[in-house]
Amino acid sequence: MVSAVLHTIETGDWAEFAKLVHPYVHWTESGATTRGRVQVMALLSRHDATKPAHDYELRDGQIYRWNS
Repeated sequence: MVSAVLHTIETGDWAEFAKLVHPYVHWTESGATTRGRVQVMALLSRHDATKPAHDYELRDGQIYRWNS
């Protein structure tokens, strides 16, 4: 799951990313948390790279919490 999410970010496939990530996702990188799929996509679209998750939680088969 983590590699699939990272691949969609690297390729900019936001439609596929949206399928993998819960609408109310909690995305934490370097101690800063962004909540909500749309806000996370906006954040990640401005990043050059995203670190792999060292911990994540699934809800309804989608990433609900991402910690990197």
